[in-house]
This record gives sequence, C-alpha cells and structure tokens, in this order.
Amino acid sequence: MEIMPAELSDAEDILKIQKIAFQEEARRYDDYDIPPLQQTIDELKTQFKTHLILKAIIDGKIIGTVRAYEEDGTCFIGRLAVHPDVQNRGIGAALMIEIERQFNPSRYELFVGAKSGNNIHLYTKLGYTAFTKAGECCGSVETLFMEKWSSHSHQ
Repeated sequence: MEIMPAELSDAEDILKIQKIAFQEEARRYDDYDIPPLQQTIDELKTQFKTHLILKAIIDGKIIGTVRAYEEDGTCFIGRLAVHPDVQNRGIGAALMIEIERQFNPSRYELFVGAKSGNNIHLYTKLGYTAFTKAGECCGSVETLFMEKWSSHSHQ
C-alpha cells in the first residue's frame, strides 16, 4: 500500500470511496443526508484548494482517503474513508498517521458519530480523547469531538 497526496484528477475516485465507506455510517444512524454522502464533486474539487487530501492506493486503485487543514494552531482532520472490502487492515490508521505527519500544529481535532464505536476505538488507539459532545451538529447524528495534543505543545 502507498499513501500519497491526492491530485484533482483523483476527485471522482475519492468521492466514490467516501460515499461507499459512509454508507455504513448512514445505516447506523438511519440518516442518508449526512454531509459525506451529500458532498458533490465540485465541493470536493474546491476542498483541494484548502485541504491536504491523501489517498491510499493498492494495485493502482484508490482504496482510502483522509483530508485535513490547519487553522490557528489546530489541524482539523476529516472524512477518513476506507473501502469496506479492505477495512480493518490498518489502512485507516496509516492514513491518520500520515496526515498527522504532514502538519505541525499544537493540536489535532476531529469529530465522529457518537455511536460509531469502531471509529472511536481507532481514534482512541491513536491517542485522541473526547472533549465534547454535540447534539445533532451533522444532521440527526450526535457527534463526539476528539482531540490530540502534539508532543511539542504545552496543553
């Protein structure tokens, strides 16, 4: 597996992976209006200007993605998605480790559905801790915000 920055020409493949991967989340919450499923190709292409978007590739095919941007000392990470056929093989963790490596903030922040136990487990394993819960910030999904302080920061 290789992880590298995605290019604009990868946008359609990345959006396909995102929409396939987030189907499970939509089923879990019985809400198919969640933002990752509603994102358009144009919205994604616009994010290439403001976000670093990584892709994971096996045998020339994109099988995972994650994106992030930094603002005021915080790196905001989002839309971690791995194709269901290759989940639970460390691809999500590898994408997270690489996206973190690309930034040098005081802290990292992400959010996850409060019922998404497998995702919460992954982020906890990577050193993230919950710092607040928000009711229905993203459609009907109760959201858990998680953070991780950089080793060089003073909390």
